[in-house]
Order: sequence, then structure tokens, then C-alpha cells
Amino acid sequence: MINELRDLDFRDIGSAPASVRYVILSFLLVIIIAIGYFLLVKTKLEQLEIVHKKESSLRVEFESKQEKASNLEAYEVQLAEMQELLETMFRQLPSKTEMDKLLVDVSQTALAAGIDVQLFQPNAETHHDFYAERPISVRMLGDYHQFGEFVSGVASLPRVVILTMHDISLRRATSRDIGGGDDGRLILEGTVKTYRYIDEEEAAELAEANAP
Repeated sequence: MINELRDLDFRDIGSAPASVRYVILSFLLVIIIAIGYFLLVKTKLEQLEIVHKKESSLRVEFESKQEKASNLEAYEVQLAEMQELLETMFRQLPSKTEMDKLLVDVSQTALAAGIDVQLFQPNAETHHDFYAERPISVRMLGDYHQFGEFVSGVASLPRVVILTMHDISLRRATSRDIGGGDDGRLILEGTVKTYRYIDEEEAAELAEANAP
């Protein structure tokens, strides 16, 4: 077979023995298959792998969205319950008509605790969905015990009072603050905010007033 291949005249392959022709055809077939694999099949396999990865990603995304969709009703119920709870909590805050009296009560509570209220100035309100917040500029002089009694007194008021502190400083009073000497008292100074409930009627009026 080797001698036959060596003596083969490639210009006249048709006259070669059948065994030689079969070997040459087999060799050409292998070459054609290899070229076809690299030019066609390998590219298709790579594309198929990309598609499989994308399918897996889309499947994970679909399952996640399907899980959220199946729980959507439960989420909506929870959201409604939270909104109802939030509104119920806000309803415990003072109303618009109670606010002025409440501010007086807070100021009087500070005085009753022995605090020297040097400034207690309510400022303009800011309105939100269910509530309004009102900043109050304060400057108070007192000791730890008096401030503690003040906080306790505010918590004991008949109406729920929320006081949040903003830009508040608490420092030891100097002789200038108290007109000489140093008795260990503190200066509380800055802005606190208190909150009240906005009922449906007032909310409608505010919406109408703010409408373009």
C-alpha cells in the first residue's frame, strides 16, 4: 500500500488501485469533516452555549418575578395594613385646633420643671400627606434633673406629643449666659419639631389650595 501511494500519479488517480482510491477518499473526507466542524459546527455550538446561558438567566428572572407575582396580593394586604396603622398613629397626634394649646402646655411644662425658657418660638408649618410638622426655635437654661423632669412631663401630657431635635446643641452655661458665676446648669439651644395630624377635610383644602 505504501509503495502504491508512493508510485501514484495524482494526475491520473482514476487509474490507481481501488484500495488506494479508498484511502485517498477517506483522507479527503476527514479533512472535509474537520473543516466543516470548525467552520460550521463549532460556531453553532458556541452560539448554542450562549443561548443556554441566556435561557438559564431568563429562567431565574422569570422564577423570581413569578414568586413576586404570586405574593403580590399578600404584599398589597401588608401595605394596606401598614398604611392603616400609620394613619392610626398619626390620628393620635394633636389636631389643628389643639396645636396652639399644646404648644402652650409644652412651654408651661418646661417652666414647671424649673427651666429658664429664654426662647420658645413656633415657626411656619410644613405639610405632608397625613401630618404637619412645626419647627420651634428654643433656648432653655437648666440642669440635667430639670431637663429630665421636662421630658417626663411632656410624655405625661394628655395628647401624644412628638418632639424631634434638629441642630440642637447642649453645652455648659457660661458666666455670660447666667449673668455671672457658674452653677453647673446647661444651655439647650436650636430647633425642635413637633407634629400634628391633618384630617381629610384639611387635606382636601390643602390639595385644592396647592392645585395649579
